[in-house]
Amino acid sequence: MTATMDEAIQNEQDYVLGVYGRPPFVIERGEGSVVYDTKGKAYIDCVAGIAVNIFGYNDAGINQAISEAAQTGVLHVSNLYHTASHANLAKQLCEKSFADKVHFSTTGADANEGAFKFARRYAREHGHEDKYEILSFTRAFHGRLFGSLAATPREKYQQPFQPLMPGVRFAEYNNLESARAAMTDKVCAIIVEPLQGEGGIYPATPEFLKGLRELATEYDALLIYDEVQCGLGRTGQLWGYHSICAKNENGCAFGCNGACQIEPDIMTLAKPLAGGLPIGAILMRQKVADTIHKGDHASTFAGNPFTTHVANHVVERVSQPEFLAEVREKGDYLVELLEELNSPHITEIRGKGLIVGVEMDIEVNPIVEKGYDHGVLFVSAGTNILRFVPPLTITKAELAKAVEALGEILQEL
Repeated sequence: MTATMDEAIQNEQDYVLGVYGRPPFVIERGEGSVVYDTKGKAYIDCVAGIAVNIFGYNDAGINQAISEAAQTGVLHVSNLYHTASHANLAKQLCEKSFADKVHFSTTGADANEGAFKFARRYAREHGHEDKYEILSFTRAFHGRLFGSLAATPREKYQQPFQPLMPGVRFAEYNNLESARAAMTDKVCAIIVEPLQGEGGIYPATPEFLKGLRELATEYDALLIYDEVQCGLGRTGQLWGYHSICAKNENGCAFGCNGACQIEPDIMTLAKPLAGGLPIGAILMRQKVADTIHKGDHASTFAGNPFTTHVANHVVERVSQPEFLAEVREKGDYLVELLEELNSPHITEIRGKGLIVGVEMDIEVNPIVEKGYDHGVLFVSAGTNILRFVPPLTITKAELAKAVEALGEILQEL
């Protein structure tokens, strides 16, 4: 029996833990980059489930992959047994990245926690019992579990749950001297987002990432890239850090001809990896994998055959050069549209591809609220930053309508 809008909202209020704030409508279906509520109202989606639904809604390719996976009748068998789809996905991720091995998780937060464990294990295996600290950065967001939250310097998130995981220190993002000052022989890993998402859409500079790579090597620490939000095509490059050093699709800021000078030792993925199904992944170099032993880490649902079959489709499709070129083109178009608004409230526009932040001189939550009336889903990235993370398949016409609605809202404020 399908509940009405009022019944669904009332049931949520009565029975669901109230840790989320939701608008007063119920999303019922979606098509392309548009979702519809139970009253039939359409909304252009500039949120994509927080950078998850990269192919939008009712996508033929995703639907076919789901159907194929369901027809096997095997949704889950646990990691006690071999399945082809999870092995194929690991192979595909390794072949398309720096990695030699992959470990699957179910979310971005637990992928980061797994990365912390692997970094500590790596240090211990090399005889460094007291090398356990993690270096993170201002404005970072790595998740809300005890370890990932400890590396997320937000007092409102951390304070109610202290004490958190010990051994995390912080430096200023994009400030290499600050990072160097924070480094000690006790640091086993540096974790950084090549492009900060929740923190306000701040891209790292090429020099910053190169410097972190050198610092990690100097101190025998592991460099971890958190690409949970900025990875898998979101920036117009397959990996977010490639968009930082790329002059263009064929060039590099450092003139690399062979080994990349800013490659990590570990990279975490999640959000878009299975097109809306829950999955995370920890990609790593062989030197890290060699220090991890059976039983060191596990997850009951991670890498199940249903989800990884769909993820194989996502990775194959999003890694196509033509697809990535379209993301870059649409990202440039979005920035042009935003600049043309010429609103006195807009103080800066930044980002890469289709992850774009619009910094304002006002709080943006009222803009998000007014967006519902204008038929657009917006999301913030902090108090005064509006974030665009639409499906990568959104059309230019839809982007234009969304920005037009934003312009109307800014005039109303």
